[in-house]
Amino acid sequence: MAEPESTAGKYFASLEARDWDALHALLAEDVVYEMPQTRERVVGREPYIRFNQEYPGDWHLRTQRVVTEGRHAAALVDFWIGDDHEPACVWLDFDETGRITRITDFWPVPYVPPTGREHLVERY
Repeated sequence: MAEPESTAGKYFASLEARDWDALHALLAEDVVYEMPQTRERVVGREPYIRFNQEYPGDWHLRTQRVVTEGRHAAALVDFWIGDDHEPACVWLDFDETGRITRITDFWPVPYVPPTGREHLVERY
């Protein structure tokens, strides 16, 4: 199994670089992505990659810290679009092969999700 800390680093680096092939290799086919603040869920590797490809704005992220235990990782991440800056906590779960099976993004303030991604997300 790949080490969770290494895989987490590659995950964030592939997002920042918009390296969708590298991201694809890190994700389980049935990966689940959730944002509790907006109550949105994306299920599946292809929809999750598309969600990131279509996310509006020139967004960027930088990992501040990653902590791992077993098949789990938690990261403190800086996220920004233009002058808007938000910290986030991201939880990652891994399967026995080291692929990411679950991603949960925690943002500091609840918000209404932007329109235009209804074809990729379900509300819960």
